[in-house]
Amino acid sequence: MPEIPAVSRRLLLGGALATGATLAAGAGAAQAGTVAQSGAAPASAPRRRPGQKSMINVPYDAYRTVRVGVIGLGNRGSGMSEGWSAVPGCTVTAVCDIRADRAKRTADRLVAKGKPRPAEYGGSDESFAQMLKRDDIDLVYIATPWEFHYQQGRAAMLAGKHVIVELPVATELDELWDLVDTSERTRRHLMLAENCSYGRNELAMLKMAHEGLFGDVTNGHGGYLHDLRALLFSDTYYTDAWRRLWHTRSTASFYPMHGLAPIAAAMDINRGDRMTVLRATATEPKGLADYRERFVPKSHPSWKETYINGDLVTCMIDTAKGRVIRAEHDVSSPRPYSRINSLAGSRGIFEDYAGTSTTGGRVYVEPDHSGHAWRDFDTYRKEFDHWLWEKIGDDAANNGGHGGMDYVLQWRTVQLMRSGQVPDIDVYDSAAWCSPVPLSVKSLAAGGRPVGIPDFTRGSWVNLRMGLDSRTSEMPPVT
Repeated sequence: MPEIPAVSRRLLLGGALATGATLAAGAGAAQAGTVAQSGAAPASAPRRRPGQKSMINVPYDAYRTVRVGVIGLGNRGSGMSEGWSAVPGCTVTAVCDIRADRAKRTADRLVAKGKPRPAEYGGSDESFAQMLKRDDIDLVYIATPWEFHYQQGRAAMLAGKHVIVELPVATELDELWDLVDTSERTRRHLMLAENCSYGRNELAMLKMAHEGLFGDVTNGHGGYLHDLRALLFSDTYYTDAWRRLWHTRSTASFYPMHGLAPIAAAMDINRGDRMTVLRATATEPKGLADYRERFVPKSHPSWKETYINGDLVTCMIDTAKGRVIRAEHDVSSPRPYSRINSLAGSRGIFEDYAGTSTTGGRVYVEPDHSGHAWRDFDTYRKEFDHWLWEKIGDDAANNGGHGGMDYVLQWRTVQLMRSGQVPDIDVYDSAAWCSPVPLSVKSLAAGGRPVGIPDFTRGSWVNLRMGLDSRTSEMPPVT
Protein backbone atom coordinates (compact mmCIF):
# COMPACT_ATOMS: atom_id res chain seq x y z
CA MET A 1 0.00 0.00 0.00
CA PRO A 2 1.31 3.50 -0.72
CA GLU A 3 2.47 5.65 2.13
CA ILE A 4 -0.06 8.15 3.42
CA PRO A 5 1.43 11.66 3.53
CA ALA A 6 0.30 12.41 7.06
CA VAL A 7 2.23 13.07 10.24
CA SER A 8 1.93 10.10 12.58
CA ARG A 9 1.27 10.38 16.28
CA ARG A 10 4.44 8.43 16.95
CA LEU A 11 6.51 11.14 15.24
CA LEU A 12 4.70 13.79 17.22
CA LEU A 13 5.59 11.98 20.42
CA GLY A 14 9.19 11.95 19.25
CA GLY A 15 9.38 15.67 19.89
CA ALA A 16 7.83 17.52 16.95
CA LEU A 17 4.84 18.72 18.96
CA ALA A 18 4.96 21.38 21.64
CA THR A 19 2.47 20.59 24.39
CA GLY A 20 2.83 23.63 26.57
CA ALA A 21 0.86 26.78 27.17
CA THR A 22 0.03 27.48 23.51
CA LEU A 23 -1.60 24.07 23.02
CA ALA A 24 -3.33 24.27 26.37
CA ALA A 25 -4.79 27.66 25.54
CA GLY A 26 -6.01 26.52 22.12
CA ALA A 27 -7.49 23.31 23.45
CA GLY A 28 -9.11 25.14 26.33
CA ALA A 29 -10.77 27.54 23.91
CA ALA A 30 -11.98 24.65 21.76
CA GLN A 31 -13.40 22.91 24.80
CA ALA A 32 -15.17 26.05 25.99
CA GLY A 33 -16.66 26.55 22.54
CA THR A 34 -17.93 22.97 22.37
CA VAL A 35 -19.58 23.16 25.78
CA ALA A 36 -21.05 26.60 25.10
CA GLN A 37 -22.57 25.50 21.78
CA SER A 38 -24.15 22.46 23.40
CA GLY A 39 -25.90 24.49 26.07
CA ALA A 40 -24.49 22.26 28.81
CA ALA A 41 -22.99 23.71 31.94
CA PRO A 42 -19.25 22.97 32.14
CA ALA A 43 -18.48 20.20 34.61
CA SER A 44 -16.25 21.56 37.35
CA ALA A 45 -13.35 19.65 38.86
CA PRO A 46 -12.87 19.60 42.64
CA ARG A 47 -9.58 21.05 43.82
CA ARG A 48 -6.79 18.73 44.85
CA ARG A 49 -6.01 18.51 48.52
CA PRO A 50 -2.61 19.85 49.67
CA GLY A 51 0.12 17.37 48.70
CA GLN A 52 -2.11 15.49 46.25
CA LYS A 53 -0.45 15.07 42.85
CA SER A 54 -1.33 13.71 39.43
CA MET A 55 -0.70 10.06 38.60
CA ILE A 56 -0.17 10.80 34.90
CA ASN A 57 3.10 9.28 33.64
CA VAL A 58 3.87 7.82 37.07
CA PRO A 59 5.47 4.41 36.57
CA TYR A 60 4.94 1.34 38.69
CA ASP A 61 7.71 0.34 41.02
CA ALA A 62 9.47 -2.64 39.45
CA TYR A 63 8.24 -5.92 40.94
CA ARG A 64 10.27 -9.09 40.66
CA THR A 65 7.03 -11.09 40.92
CA VAL A 66 3.53 -9.64 40.75
CA ARG A 67 1.40 -11.12 43.51
CA VAL A 68 -2.31 -10.93 42.79
CA GLY A 69 -5.28 -11.05 45.14
CA VAL A 70 -8.65 -11.75 43.52
CA ILE A 71 -11.97 -10.48 44.90
CA GLY A 72 -15.06 -12.06 43.35
CA LEU A 73 -14.97 -15.62 42.06
CA GLY A 74 -18.05 -16.01 39.93
CA ASN A 75 -17.82 -16.81 36.23
CA ARG A 76 -15.45 -13.93 35.49
CA GLY A 77 -13.24 -13.96 38.55
CA SER A 78 -12.60 -17.69 38.62
CA GLY A 79 -11.59 -17.79 34.96
CA MET A 80 -9.36 -14.74 35.21
CA SER A 81 -7.63 -16.22 38.26
CA GLU A 82 -6.27 -18.96 36.04
CA GLY A 83 -5.19 -16.36 33.49
CA TRP A 84 -3.23 -14.38 36.09
CA SER A 85 -1.47 -17.53 37.24
CA ALA A 86 -0.39 -18.32 33.65
CA VAL A 87 1.46 -15.02 33.10
CA PRO A 88 5.25 -15.30 33.56
CA GLY A 89 6.33 -13.72 36.83
CA CYS A 90 2.82 -13.59 38.28
CA THR A 91 1.26 -15.63 41.07
CA VAL A 92 -2.16 -15.61 42.69
CA THR A 93 -1.51 -15.40 46.41
CA ALA A 94 -5.07 -14.97 47.71
CA VAL A 95 -8.64 -15.42 46.50
CA CYS A 96 -11.84 -14.13 48.06
CA ASP A 97 -15.58 -14.49 47.60
CA ILE A 98 -18.50 -13.97 49.94
CA ARG A 99 -19.23 -17.65 49.24
CA ALA A 100 -16.33 -19.53 50.79
CA ASP A 101 -16.88 -22.60 48.60
CA ARG A 102 -15.97 -20.55 45.54
CA ALA A 103 -12.64 -19.57 47.06
CA LYS A 104 -11.89 -23.22 47.77
CA ARG A 105 -12.95 -24.29 44.29
CA THR A 106 -10.75 -21.66 42.64
CA ALA A 107 -7.78 -22.60 44.84
CA ASP A 108 -8.29 -26.27 43.97
CA ARG A 109 -8.28 -25.48 40.25
CA LEU A 110 -5.03 -23.52 40.52
CA VAL A 111 -3.36 -26.36 42.42
CA ALA A 112 -4.58 -28.82 39.78
CA LYS A 113 -2.76 -26.69 37.19
CA GLY A 114 0.47 -26.95 39.18
CA LYS A 115 0.26 -23.50 40.77
CA PRO A 116 0.85 -22.65 44.45
CA ARG A 117 -2.29 -22.76 46.54
CA PRO A 118 -3.57 -19.25 47.27
CA ALA A 119 -4.89 -18.25 50.67
CA GLU A 120 -8.69 -18.48 50.82
CA TYR A 121 -11.07 -15.83 52.17
CA GLY A 122 -14.85 -15.97 52.28
CA GLY A 123 -17.97 -16.35 54.32
CA SER A 124 -18.92 -12.69 54.83
CA ASP A 125 -19.20 -9.42 52.94
CA GLU A 126 -16.14 -8.17 54.85
CA SER A 127 -13.85 -11.06 53.90
CA PHE A 128 -12.20 -8.90 51.24
CA ALA A 129 -11.10 -6.43 53.93
CA GLN A 130 -9.32 -9.21 55.76
CA MET A 131 -7.58 -10.25 52.57
CA LEU A 132 -6.39 -6.70 51.95
CA LYS A 133 -4.43 -6.79 55.22
CA ARG A 134 -1.96 -9.22 53.67
CA ASP A 135 1.48 -7.92 52.78
CA ASP A 136 2.01 -10.39 49.93
CA ILE A 137 -0.41 -8.76 47.48
CA ASP A 138 0.80 -6.18 44.93
CA LEU A 139 -2.24 -6.08 42.65
CA VAL A 140 -5.90 -6.58 43.53
CA TYR A 141 -8.22 -7.75 40.76
CA ILE A 142 -11.93 -7.08 41.42
CA ALA A 143 -14.68 -9.03 39.66
CA THR A 144 -17.65 -8.60 41.97
CA PRO A 145 -21.08 -7.16 41.03
CA TRP A 146 -21.01 -3.52 39.97
CA GLU A 147 -22.35 -2.12 43.22
CA PHE A 148 -19.23 -3.24 45.11
CA HIS A 149 -16.52 -2.02 42.71
CA TYR A 150 -16.08 1.45 44.16
CA GLN A 151 -15.89 0.39 47.81
CA GLN A 152 -13.50 -2.48 47.14
CA GLY A 153 -11.30 -0.56 44.70
CA ARG A 154 -10.94 2.34 47.12
CA ALA A 155 -10.19 0.01 50.04
CA ALA A 156 -7.51 -1.78 48.05
CA MET A 157 -5.69 1.47 47.26
CA LEU A 158 -5.91 2.57 50.89
CA ALA A 159 -4.34 -0.79 51.80
CA GLY A 160 -1.38 0.06 49.56
CA LYS A 161 -2.27 -2.14 46.60
CA HIS A 162 -2.54 -1.35 42.91
CA VAL A 163 -5.98 -2.20 41.54
CA ILE A 164 -7.58 -3.47 38.35
CA VAL A 165 -11.39 -3.43 38.33
CA GLU A 166 -13.92 -5.00 36.01
CA LEU A 167 -16.38 -2.66 34.31
CA PRO A 168 -17.39 -0.16 35.59
CA VAL A 169 -14.97 1.03 38.27
CA ALA A 170 -17.86 2.96 39.86
CA THR A 171 -21.43 3.93 39.00
CA GLU A 172 -21.71 7.44 40.50
CA LEU A 173 -19.88 10.62 39.57
CA ASP A 174 -18.72 11.39 43.12
CA GLU A 175 -17.37 7.84 43.37
CA LEU A 176 -15.37 8.27 40.16
CA TRP A 177 -13.86 11.48 41.51
CA ASP A 178 -13.06 9.80 44.83
CA LEU A 179 -11.22 6.97 43.06
CA VAL A 180 -9.16 9.55 41.15
CA ASP A 181 -8.36 11.42 44.37
CA THR A 182 -7.61 8.25 46.31
CA SER A 183 -5.21 7.11 43.60
CA GLU A 184 -3.44 10.48 43.69
CA ARG A 185 -3.20 10.46 47.49
CA THR A 186 -2.08 6.84 47.92
CA ARG A 187 0.19 6.86 44.80
CA ARG A 188 -1.42 3.56 43.79
CA HIS A 189 -2.68 2.95 40.27
CA LEU A 190 -6.28 1.95 39.58
CA MET A 191 -7.25 0.85 36.09
CA LEU A 192 -10.35 -0.43 34.38
CA ALA A 193 -9.99 -4.05 33.24
CA GLU A 194 -11.00 -3.05 29.74
CA ASN A 195 -10.02 -6.18 27.86
CA CYS A 196 -11.57 -4.93 24.61
CA SER A 197 -8.97 -2.16 24.50
CA TYR A 198 -6.50 -5.00 23.92
CA GLY A 199 -8.56 -6.68 21.19
CA ARG A 200 -6.58 -7.42 18.04
CA ASN A 201 -8.82 -5.41 15.70
CA GLU A 202 -9.08 -2.55 18.18
CA LEU A 203 -5.31 -2.20 18.54
CA ALA A 204 -4.75 -2.41 14.79
CA MET A 205 -7.43 0.27 14.30
CA LEU A 206 -5.66 2.45 16.87
CA LYS A 207 -2.30 2.07 15.07
CA MET A 208 -3.91 2.95 11.75
CA ALA A 209 -5.46 6.07 13.26
CA HIS A 210 -2.21 7.17 14.85
CA GLU A 211 -0.28 6.57 11.63
CA GLY A 212 -2.70 8.84 9.76
CA LEU A 213 -4.51 6.33 7.55
CA PHE A 214 -7.92 7.78 8.35
CA GLY A 215 -6.68 11.36 7.94
CA ASP A 216 -8.20 13.70 10.49
CA VAL A 217 -10.38 11.48 12.66
CA THR A 218 -13.83 13.04 13.01
CA ASN A 219 -16.11 10.42 14.55
CA GLY A 220 -16.34 6.96 16.02
CA HIS A 221 -18.98 4.50 17.16
CA GLY A 222 -18.68 1.87 19.86
CA GLY A 223 -20.78 0.04 22.35
CA TYR A 224 -21.93 -3.22 23.88
CA LEU A 225 -24.71 -4.92 21.94
CA HIS A 226 -25.11 -8.39 23.41
CA ASP A 227 -28.28 -10.43 23.80
CA LEU A 228 -28.07 -11.43 27.47
CA ARG A 229 -31.74 -12.19 28.01
CA ALA A 230 -31.31 -15.91 28.69
CA LEU A 231 -28.40 -15.28 31.07
CA LEU A 232 -30.21 -12.44 32.84
CA PHE A 233 -33.10 -14.77 33.66
CA SER A 234 -30.85 -17.69 34.56
CA ASP A 235 -31.04 -18.74 38.20
CA THR A 236 -27.34 -19.58 38.32
CA TYR A 237 -25.33 -17.38 35.95
CA TYR A 238 -25.56 -14.02 37.73
CA THR A 239 -25.56 -14.73 41.46
CA ASP A 240 -28.76 -13.50 43.12
CA ALA A 241 -29.80 -12.03 39.75
CA TRP A 242 -27.64 -9.00 40.51
CA ARG A 243 -27.28 -7.91 36.90
CA ARG A 244 -30.99 -8.22 36.03
CA LEU A 245 -31.88 -6.24 39.12
CA TRP A 246 -29.93 -3.26 37.82
CA HIS A 247 -32.56 -3.06 35.07
CA THR A 248 -35.21 -2.46 37.76
CA ARG A 249 -33.47 0.45 39.46
CA SER A 250 -31.49 2.50 36.94
CA THR A 251 -31.92 4.06 33.50
CA ALA A 252 -28.14 4.20 32.93
CA SER A 253 -26.10 3.13 29.98
CA PHE A 254 -24.56 0.39 32.08
CA TYR A 255 -21.76 -0.93 29.96
CA PRO A 256 -20.77 1.14 26.92
CA MET A 257 -17.07 1.01 27.79
CA HIS A 258 -16.22 -2.07 25.71
CA GLY A 259 -16.87 -0.05 22.57
CA LEU A 260 -16.21 3.44 23.89
CA ALA A 261 -12.74 2.79 25.28
CA PRO A 262 -11.06 1.67 22.01
CA ILE A 263 -12.58 4.64 20.16
CA ALA A 264 -11.44 7.00 22.91
CA ALA A 265 -7.91 5.58 22.71
CA ALA A 266 -7.79 6.05 18.94
CA MET A 267 -8.91 9.66 19.43
CA ASP A 268 -6.29 10.33 22.13
CA ILE A 269 -8.92 11.10 24.76
CA ASN A 270 -7.06 12.40 27.85
CA ARG A 271 -3.95 12.51 25.64
CA GLY A 272 -4.57 15.57 23.47
CA ASP A 273 -8.37 15.60 23.37
CA ARG A 274 -11.11 15.01 25.89
CA MET A 275 -14.83 14.24 26.09
CA THR A 276 -16.77 17.38 26.98
CA VAL A 277 -20.53 16.86 26.55
CA LEU A 278 -22.91 13.90 26.63
CA ARG A 279 -26.50 13.56 25.43
CA ALA A 280 -28.45 10.37 26.10
CA THR A 281 -31.51 8.83 24.54
CA ALA A 282 -33.25 5.57 25.39
CA THR A 283 -35.88 3.34 23.85
CA GLU A 284 -38.73 1.95 25.89
CA PRO A 285 -37.86 -1.04 28.14
CA LYS A 286 -39.66 -3.77 26.19
CA GLY A 287 -37.16 -6.60 25.68
CA LEU A 288 -36.87 -8.18 29.13
CA ALA A 289 -40.60 -8.11 29.85
CA ASP A 290 -41.33 -9.62 26.43
CA TYR A 291 -38.77 -12.39 26.96
CA ARG A 292 -40.20 -13.11 30.42
CA GLU A 293 -43.72 -13.33 28.98
CA ARG A 294 -42.65 -15.93 26.43
CA PHE A 295 -40.06 -18.02 28.23
CA VAL A 296 -40.13 -17.56 32.02
CA PRO A 297 -42.55 -19.51 34.27
CA LYS A 298 -45.07 -17.42 36.19
CA SER A 299 -43.62 -18.82 39.44
CA HIS A 300 -40.25 -17.19 38.77
CA PRO A 301 -39.32 -14.29 41.13
CA SER A 302 -38.69 -12.01 38.15
CA TRP A 303 -42.46 -11.63 37.72
CA LYS A 304 -42.41 -9.26 40.69
CA GLU A 305 -39.99 -6.95 38.86
CA THR A 306 -40.60 -3.85 36.73
CA TYR A 307 -37.90 -2.99 34.20
CA ILE A 308 -37.06 0.68 33.69
CA ASN A 309 -33.77 0.49 31.77
CA GLY A 310 -34.28 1.23 28.08
CA ASP A 311 -33.45 -1.58 25.69
CA LEU A 312 -31.09 0.65 23.69
CA VAL A 313 -29.39 3.52 25.50
CA THR A 314 -27.37 5.76 23.20
CA CYS A 315 -24.89 8.40 24.33
CA MET A 316 -23.74 11.06 21.87
CA ILE A 317 -20.45 12.50 23.10
CA ASP A 318 -18.65 15.62 21.88
CA THR A 319 -14.93 16.19 22.32
CA ALA A 320 -12.88 19.34 22.74
CA LYS A 321 -11.50 18.94 19.21
CA GLY A 322 -14.97 18.76 17.69
CA ARG A 323 -15.16 15.00 17.24
CA VAL A 324 -18.28 12.98 17.93
CA ILE A 325 -18.55 9.56 19.57
CA ARG A 326 -21.69 7.43 19.62
CA ALA A 327 -21.68 4.90 22.48
CA GLU A 328 -24.48 2.35 22.77
CA HIS A 329 -25.69 -0.28 25.23
CA ASP A 330 -28.27 -2.99 24.55
CA VAL A 331 -28.44 -6.37 26.29
CA SER A 332 -32.24 -6.79 26.13
CA SER A 333 -32.87 -7.26 22.40
CA PRO A 334 -32.55 -10.25 20.07
CA ARG A 335 -29.48 -9.51 17.96
CA PRO A 336 -26.04 -10.88 17.07
CA TYR A 337 -23.17 -9.71 19.26
CA SER A 338 -21.41 -6.46 18.33
CA ARG A 339 -19.19 -3.81 19.88
CA ILE A 340 -19.62 -1.72 16.69
CA ASN A 341 -15.98 -0.54 16.77
CA SER A 342 -16.00 1.95 13.93
CA LEU A 343 -13.70 4.90 13.30
CA ALA A 344 -13.88 7.45 10.48
CA GLY A 345 -11.99 10.49 9.26
CA SER A 346 -11.22 12.69 6.28
CA ARG A 347 -9.43 9.87 4.41
CA GLY A 348 -11.32 6.73 5.29
CA ILE A 349 -13.26 4.51 7.63
CA PHE A 350 -12.99 1.20 9.48
CA GLU A 351 -16.02 -0.84 10.54
CA ASP A 352 -15.88 -3.96 12.70
CA TYR A 353 -18.54 -6.68 12.99
CA ALA A 354 -19.30 -6.27 9.30
CA GLY A 355 -18.28 -7.73 5.98
CA THR A 356 -17.02 -11.22 5.15
CA SER A 357 -13.41 -10.94 6.33
CA THR A 358 -12.10 -13.57 8.75
CA THR A 359 -11.23 -10.62 10.98
CA GLY A 360 -14.84 -9.44 10.97
CA GLY A 361 -13.79 -6.00 9.78
CA ARG A 362 -13.96 -3.97 6.62
CA VAL A 363 -12.15 -0.83 5.56
CA TYR A 364 -12.14 1.95 2.97
CA VAL A 365 -9.19 4.36 2.87
CA GLU A 366 -7.91 6.74 0.24
CA PRO A 367 -5.85 6.59 -1.90
CA ASP A 368 -5.79 2.78 -1.62
CA HIS A 369 -9.48 2.38 -2.37
CA SER A 370 -12.04 3.87 -4.73
CA GLY A 371 -15.30 2.96 -6.38
CA HIS A 372 -17.43 3.05 -3.24
CA ALA A 373 -16.61 -0.59 -2.43
CA TRP A 374 -15.58 -1.94 0.96
CA ARG A 375 -12.37 -3.98 1.28
CA ASP A 376 -11.62 -6.73 3.78
CA PHE A 377 -9.56 -5.75 6.83
CA ASP A 378 -7.21 -8.76 6.67
CA THR A 379 -4.26 -7.10 4.91
CA TYR A 380 -4.43 -4.01 7.08
CA ARG A 381 -4.61 -5.92 10.32
CA LYS A 382 -1.56 -7.91 9.31
CA GLU A 383 0.36 -4.72 8.50
CA PHE A 384 -0.76 -2.83 11.59
CA ASP A 385 -0.86 -5.73 14.03
CA HIS A 386 0.07 -4.46 17.50
CA TRP A 387 3.36 -5.73 18.88
CA LEU A 388 1.57 -7.35 21.83
CA TRP A 389 -0.37 -9.64 19.51
CA GLU A 390 2.72 -10.37 17.42
CA LYS A 391 4.61 -11.31 20.57
CA ILE A 392 2.06 -13.28 22.58
CA GLY A 393 -0.82 -14.01 20.21
CA ASP A 394 -0.41 -17.79 20.44
CA ASP A 395 -0.18 -17.69 24.24
CA ALA A 396 -3.21 -15.41 24.37
CA ALA A 397 -5.32 -17.86 22.40
CA ASN A 398 -4.34 -20.70 24.74
CA ASN A 399 -4.58 -18.89 28.08
CA GLY A 400 -7.44 -16.42 27.92
CA GLY A 401 -11.05 -16.00 26.97
CA HIS A 402 -12.70 -13.58 24.54
CA GLY A 403 -10.39 -14.54 21.71
CA GLY A 404 -7.27 -14.06 23.81
CA MET A 405 -7.69 -10.41 24.73
CA ASP A 406 -8.19 -11.31 28.40
CA TYR A 407 -4.70 -12.78 28.53
CA VAL A 408 -3.18 -9.87 26.57
CA LEU A 409 -4.61 -7.51 29.20
CA GLN A 410 -3.21 -9.64 32.01
CA TRP A 411 0.19 -10.22 30.39
CA ARG A 412 0.63 -6.53 29.65
CA THR A 413 -0.41 -5.46 33.16
CA VAL A 414 2.11 -7.83 34.73
CA GLN A 415 4.81 -6.79 32.26
CA LEU A 416 4.25 -3.11 33.06
CA MET A 417 4.51 -3.79 36.79
CA ARG A 418 7.54 -6.07 36.56
CA SER A 419 9.45 -3.67 34.30
CA GLY A 420 8.44 -0.51 36.16
CA GLN A 421 6.62 1.18 33.27
CA VAL A 422 3.73 3.64 33.11
CA PRO A 423 0.29 2.00 32.80
CA ASP A 424 -1.35 1.96 29.37
CA ILE A 425 -4.70 2.70 31.05
CA ASP A 426 -4.72 4.96 34.10
CA VAL A 427 -7.27 6.12 36.64
CA TYR A 428 -8.18 9.13 34.49
CA ASP A 429 -8.98 6.96 31.47
CA SER A 430 -10.94 4.63 33.72
CA ALA A 431 -13.03 7.44 35.21
CA ALA A 432 -13.69 9.09 31.84
CA TRP A 433 -14.71 5.84 30.14
CA CYS A 434 -17.08 5.00 33.01
CA SER A 435 -18.58 8.48 33.33
CA PRO A 436 -21.38 7.77 30.80
CA VAL A 437 -22.93 5.47 33.39
CA PRO A 438 -24.03 8.27 35.79
CA LEU A 439 -24.11 11.00 33.14
CA SER A 440 -26.59 9.09 30.97
CA VAL A 441 -28.96 8.97 33.94
CA LYS A 442 -28.60 12.72 34.38
CA SER A 443 -29.18 13.47 30.70
CA LEU A 444 -32.18 11.14 30.41
CA ALA A 445 -33.75 12.70 33.50
CA ALA A 446 -33.43 16.07 31.76
CA GLY A 447 -35.19 14.86 28.63
CA GLY A 448 -31.98 14.09 26.74
CA ARG A 449 -30.45 17.51 27.26
CA PRO A 450 -26.64 17.75 27.17
CA VAL A 451 -24.60 17.43 30.36
CA GLY A 452 -20.99 18.36 30.89
CA ILE A 453 -18.39 15.63 31.24
CA PRO A 454 -15.81 16.28 33.98
CA ASP A 455 -12.13 16.64 33.19
CA PHE A 456 -10.72 14.04 35.54
CA THR A 457 -7.16 15.02 34.52
CA ARG A 458 -7.70 18.59 35.79
CA GLY A 459 -6.25 20.12 32.64
CA SER A 460 -3.52 17.62 31.76
CA TRP A 461 -5.55 16.14 28.90
CA VAL A 462 -3.97 18.68 26.52
CA ASN A 463 -0.63 16.85 26.58
CA LEU A 464 -0.06 14.13 23.98
CA ARG A 465 1.37 10.99 25.60
CA MET A 466 1.63 7.28 25.09
CA GLY A 467 -1.12 4.87 26.05
CA LEU A 468 -2.31 1.72 24.36
CA ASP A 469 -0.11 2.57 21.37
CA SER A 470 2.90 1.46 23.43
CA ARG A 471 6.40 0.83 22.15
CA THR A 472 7.71 -2.73 22.01
CA SER A 473 9.27 -3.99 25.23
CA GLU A 474 10.12 -7.33 26.82
CA MET A 475 8.77 -9.22 29.80
CA PRO A 476 11.60 -9.33 32.36
CA PRO A 477 13.04 -12.84 32.72
CA VAL A 478 11.69 -14.96 35.54
CA THR A 479 14.50 -15.74 37.95
